[in-house]
Amino acid sequence: MRIGIGHDTHRLEPGGPLILGGVRIEHEAHLAGHSDADVLLHAVTDALLGALALPDIGQLFPDTDPRHRGRDSSEFVLEAVHQVHQRGYRVVNLDSIVFAQRPPLAPHKLAIRERLAELLQVPLNAVNVKAKTGERVGPVGREEAISAECVVLLEPTD
Repeated sequence: MRIGIGHDTHRLEPGGPLILGGVRIEHEAHLAGHSDADVLLHAVTDALLGALALPDIGQLFPDTDPRHRGRDSSEFVLEAVHQVHQRGYRVVNLDSIVFAQRPPLAPHKLAIRERLAELLQVPLNAVNVKAKTGERVGPVGREEAISAECVVLLEPTD
């Protein structure tokens, strides 16, 4: 079995919508980045790649490559899942945390879990999404950024 951990942070800028976990959330700010800046999907991608000891998302999908401008981050996850399967593994489960002062994520957690389960090709009960505020401390608490962390477990498919 192999374990991978992922983390990502992006700045918030005025103008929505916000994309988290592949889900469009109406909000007055969006995450800034070269792709769609989906911090949760970026963290998931890095966790999958890390579990396989492969280069990280920045090396495989560099922001210096114009092909990635505005790209849907689910494509990064799908490529990482392809690498998992190609190397003889499957995803067992994913546990994740999104750090955001606002918007409240409780109303969106099920949709995010469903999208992650679809991308990872696992049952819904193999995906967990937690949300934490910054308690008005630091970049998250001041609503300057949103971060995400996750851990993924892989097992051989044999």
